[in-house]
Amino acid sequence: MTYRLRYQVLPGRDPRELARWCAEHAIPEVVLIYGSEELHSGHPAGVGEDLWFEHVAGVKRVLDAHGIGASLNPWVTVGHADRGRTQDLGFAPMVSPSGEVATATASFACPVWRDWLAGHYGRFAALGFRVLWLEDDFRFHNHGPLTWGGGFEPEMLERFALLAGEKVGRAELVAAITAAGPPHPWRALLQRTWREAQLEALDLVRQAVAGRAELGLMSSGLGIASVEGRDWAELFDRVEVHRPHFAAYSDTPGKSLAYSIAMLELQRGLRPAGVEVTPEIENWPHTEWTKSDTQTWSEMVTARLSGADGLLLDVHPFVTGDPARYPRVGAMLDRSRPALDATATPDLQTIGVGIPWWPDTAARIWGDGTLDGLAADPLRAARYLLPYGVPVRAGLAPVSAVFGKVAWGVPDEAVEELLAGGVLLDGHAALVLTERGYGSLLGVEVEEIAERFTPARLPYSMERVADGGALLSVNVQPAVARLAAVPGAEVWTQLLSPRGEHWGEGRVAFRNSLGGRVVTLAACEPEELGRCDDGQRLAHRAVRFLGGEFPLVTGGPLLMPQYALVGGRHRLAIANGSADPARPVVTGTGPMQATLLEPLREPRPVPIHQQSGNFVIDADVPHRGYVIVEW
Repeated sequence: MTYRLRYQVLPGRDPRELARWCAEHAIPEVVLIYGSEELHSGHPAGVGEDLWFEHVAGVKRVLDAHGIGASLNPWVTVGHADRGRTQDLGFAPMVSPSGEVATATASFACPVWRDWLAGHYGRFAALGFRVLWLEDDFRFHNHGPLTWGGGFEPEMLERFALLAGEKVGRAELVAAITAAGPPHPWRALLQRTWREAQLEALDLVRQAVAGRAELGLMSSGLGIASVEGRDWAELFDRVEVHRPHFAAYSDTPGKSLAYSIAMLELQRGLRPAGVEVTPEIENWPHTEWTKSDTQTWSEMVTARLSGADGLLLDVHPFVTGDPARYPRVGAMLDRSRPALDATATPDLQTIGVGIPWWPDTAARIWGDGTLDGLAADPLRAARYLLPYGVPVRAGLAPVSAVFGKVAWGVPDEAVEELLAGGVLLDGHAALVLTERGYGSLLGVEVEEIAERFTPARLPYSMERVADGGALLSVNVQPAVARLAAVPGAEVWTQLLSPRGEHWGEGRVAFRNSLGGRVVTLAACEPEELGRCDDGQRLAHRAVRFLGGEFPLVTGGPLLMPQYALVGGRHRLAIANGSADPARPVVTGTGPMQATLLEPLREPRPVPIHQQSGNFVIDADVPHRGYVIVEW
């Protein structure tokens, strides 16, 4: 396991202090960053670039002399956000879908910016860094204050016109690609335009640094990248190192580990073998109060369990002093290392409910009049399952889960493969598959999607379990599908009005003509349902009905498992996302040994006992702690 410290170069700092601190805490590499955030005054050029080059070169010489490796993270490519900055380098500015014009963020289609980018990276590559990083601003979306982002500049529209064979105005293009109903052909053409512009810029950088440094890519969400038409295979043909985003920038409740586990797993599924992966332990604003040591520790362990080769650390303030001024940070890293060493992941093969994702999903989604409506969130099913103690894995599996707009992304040739196995659907996905002609294989008829705030004489309110009569709430679900079970289907729950009147079916299980099994939930955002023991029992029942034979976890709220074959052994890593300690109960395993990882403490073995065919961990797993079960 390798710590890689991200460190802001500052005039006046003594880099020897940095080198000594890294040696003291066994940090073999520093990722130097310059001109970032508070020090950002626009794209460096001329005298400004010369000054940064001199400072960076000086720090690099000191690190070399002390045997500390170095990589480089230029702060901007096109630019993160204007934040009141302006640029006068002749770059064509980004333009938003509504016509807003950036003051500092450049267009991917601008030849002046492309020349600057290649020249800038080429110049700094001469200093001999191991990796040169492309910041995560190497994207079209999320460039404040632009609404949504850019990609609608005159220069980009000219490139689009060459593909389309006609000139199209910005407003007309936006209206066409977001229009309600089936996708307009221009949507795929615009995505191709964006994709080619991005890859051409990357190729220029690749040529500028060739033979002198590897390229690293920082990335963000998969759904929004799909709207851009991002081609991950093409990108990974051009870069050697990946920094997947996976965690919050500041303190969040422990349940957010479901997002982190799923983000790491789904991006792992897109990355070819041989690409080095170094997730970033986000911390912004850059102060030591932004994120607790406990959360930092838990995110490092989560990343390590996902197969991370190293960890990119944002743990020091960028502008207020040297690492030695923050002894608590060094102590936290030293105390974290034993748990990270105990979670090595050779030959990782994850097991669980499959979460399939196709990067071109946004090209097939039916529009709703907005660009945001073209984004499908592939993490939603994982965020429903993980906190209920159900492990997940990337891609199609014998048991899979498809929620919401992701159902538009399933290729025609994969739909029957999906439905011939076991599949969990939410109400929206069931409607999409019905509209695509596969309704007869689902076991339900979707009569409508009812919105929460649409007035109705008979509003949905509760869900009653047929076996035992327990009641759950659907009262604050944003939307619910009105389901009618077909003959032969099993109705597990029914939805009721506030007065107890029948509203529709809630959860329906079905064996279809392909030999597959389907469970459909009426809720259109099941991950946002109020959680309870009855909800967990229903989730586990669904997984078992669909054919899931892997271990499941109970014993407390928000116990989230990562299940894998690691080095020929089964490993079940269970995180506690609750603030309360818990003793996990594991079903469906053989003889086991368990190791408790408490935040910032040495790992220790803990006993397990068998009870009613299950296995109970005989130790309290604390908030954001892990227990590792192996057999």
